[in-house]
Amino acid sequence: MKLSTRSKPYIIPEYSLTGDLLSFLTCNLQYRYQNKGTLPPSMPVQLWFGEFIHGVLEEAFLRWDLNKTSFPWDWKEDIRPIENMIDLKLQVRGLYPPQNHFFTTNIPGREDMEVTEADHKKLASARAEAAINIWGPHLFPLIDSTEELIKGIRDMPNYKENISRSNYYGINGVVDVITLFKKDELKKTEQFSLDYFKENEIKNYLRENKEFNENLQKLDANEYEIIIDYKGMKRPSINDNTWNHHKWQILTYSWLKHKQEDSKPILCGIIFYLNELVPSYEDLRAIKQDILKNENDVKISDEDLEVLMNWDENDEENYPELSDKFKKDRSIRIITVDDDELDNALEEFDKVVGDIEESLIKETNGCKIKDAWKAEADERTCNACDFKTFCNNNKIKEFKVP
Repeated sequence: MKLSTRSKPYIIPEYSLTGDLLSFLTCNLQYRYQNKGTLPPSMPVQLWFGEFIHGVLEEAFLRWDLNKTSFPWDWKEDIRPIENMIDLKLQVRGLYPPQNHFFTTNIPGREDMEVTEADHKKLASARAEAAINIWGPHLFPLIDSTEELIKGIRDMPNYKENISRSNYYGINGVVDVITLFKKDELKKTEQFSLDYFKENEIKNYLRENKEFNENLQKLDANEYEIIIDYKGMKRPSINDNTWNHHKWQILTYSWLKHKQEDSKPILCGIIFYLNELVPSYEDLRAIKQDILKNENDVKISDEDLEVLMNWDENDEENYPELSDKFKKDRSIRIITVDDDELDNALEEFDKVVGDIEESLIKETNGCKIKDAWKAEADERTCNACDFKTFCNNNKIKEFKVP
């Protein structure tokens, strides 16, 4: 009797928009060690704050949705308990806050320590408070759903039989917020008073966006959705690769959302760069450089420009105080969904998946890790990388053994 052999398992590789694709674009080699090698960064400041601010805003919305607490929220009474809860959840996952960014009481001996606003509202807390009190009153009433997982499947780029791992790949992402609008909700008509247009600043930003209004005019459906994503970082300069990567992310989200059952048309996406609400010393320096290099896309007033240009960048004690309007304008970015640009975004992510798969195949076939995965990143990423001691990237100017 002849027994049949078991066929090889058919596995479709799954890629996350942020965890895989955007991480790979930051640096191929760092992605290999951190994501494929499961070697987490020793001081994950960016990762910690991203997870922290997402968790705080989601919990703040849930409490507002339940109690309809009026704004502004008091930091000590309303926001600090949320921060402590999210901090504890992150510590369970092995993510600990950097001491100079956040004061934590979730360690032995400090549980009952009195927390005062003057002494313990550090940078992360200031940004969380600003995000809730500045955007919360306008964003929370618009939210239809939060933390929605969306998935799709695409043809594997550069597929080769008996070489490629699969002829398809899965792509997934978690959308922070989905908002639902009716078609006539944002139209300017004489029946509304001026007070109506002042009630929600997010709606006003949409009304003032030319590309969004052009999409709205072409819409046939009665309802549409807007995707909203939070970023715990400063607004990228327009010549930075990250500027395009974030646009591709929103466009890919819109494609994935469109594939879901009962989905509505996606007219645009909104990214909130929350660091802009409370910029750090490094952020202010970067903003000034963006303006000097003509890489800033946000209109700046003469008063803000004068304050920023007269600031000595070497003075880390006296920060320039920018206007609230300029900080809000920089913190919100509207990305309209265009079919041609959407196709281009999908092609770019196909290319990234193809590059990841190619590197994986090279390593599987015996190629050394540093030869299979390229080390290409900006200087800021390299300086914070745990693998710079044995990386061949020439951007690292100096390394000191502690």
